[in-house]
Amino acid sequence: MKKTLTLLSAILLTTWLGCGGNPEPTEPASNAGVNAEDSQKTKGIIAYTPLTLSNPFFKVIGDHIKAEAEKNGYETLMVDPDMDVKKQSDQIDDFIAKNVTAIVLVPCDRLSVGPAVQAANKAGIPVFTVDAKCAAQGAKIEGHVGTDNFQGGELAGKAMIDALGEKGGKVLILDFKKANSCVLRVAGFKKMIDAHNKEAEGKIEVVSELDGNGERTKGYQSTADALQAHEDLDAIFAINDPSALGAYTAVKEAKRENKIKIIGFDGQLDGKQAIKDGQIYADPIQHPDKMGKQIVQLIVKYQAGESFESETLIPATLYTKAEADQDPELK
Repeated sequence: MKKTLTLLSAILLTTWLGCGGNPEPTEPASNAGVNAEDSQKTKGIIAYTPLTLSNPFFKVIGDHIKAEAEKNGYETLMVDPDMDVKKQSDQIDDFIAKNVTAIVLVPCDRLSVGPAVQAANKAGIPVFTVDAKCAAQGAKIEGHVGTDNFQGGELAGKAMIDALGEKGGKVLILDFKKANSCVLRVAGFKKMIDAHNKEAEGKIEVVSELDGNGERTKGYQSTADALQAHEDLDAIFAINDPSALGAYTAVKEAKRENKIKIIGFDGQLDGKQAIKDGQIYADPIQHPDKMGKQIVQLIVKYQAGESFESETLIPATLYTKAEADQDPELK
């Protein structure tokens, strides 16, 4: 009888184990609230904090980070600091608490984000930047992928020279000095304008540089102020499409859209549409899809102990109405 009970117990135990008595590890929750140590079915978590997700450009980068991360066995954690450096620093602290595998950062402020990056360095979490660099002293960045923004600024300068023609004219620059990428765009732009002015009769004069904050509202406000101060303004160079589109709204309200040429930067869909519609003259365009993919590839190499270039710059290309008229994405 005892032998029968023992045999029966063994059969029941075997059946219980085979039917899930010792279940497989569950799939960890996607994106929020996941600790990398609990992620048993993935290699870890790649965390992404951009400048803002309200700008579609950074959303495209994030979407391609996610796709490439999943392809290589990683989860992603994407958050929105909404251009607030304090909020972004807090997000990095949260990434550290979650023990993520790597952090991908678009700094809200290239200097003020430094202490948060140093905290990640101290915790042994590698930090990578995409699009815009971190320029804070003592902050270690393992790798950067971005546009060749200086070269893109040169393209913008060439487009401005073409737009104004032989007469030249007076130009407003809408900048965003908190982002190193935008500082480089303006520097490349000015280089081309300075070279032009040494040879051409029709000089191009930068009469004002105002903060466009990289977004429509501030771009609109700064342009409206400049239009009152400079009634003879001929053109505007804006460091991205949102501020360029804000500038156009102010120009149109002032009924000067037929006189003032606008050069943007980025090549977002609404910026390209504005070029087709004649609202913006041209854009040096970036390739955020390539940025998102390549930054993940650097992280994979880092985790594998492989060598890679610390900086990867993707050349910008000039997008004009000729390209817009042939663009199948546009109306």
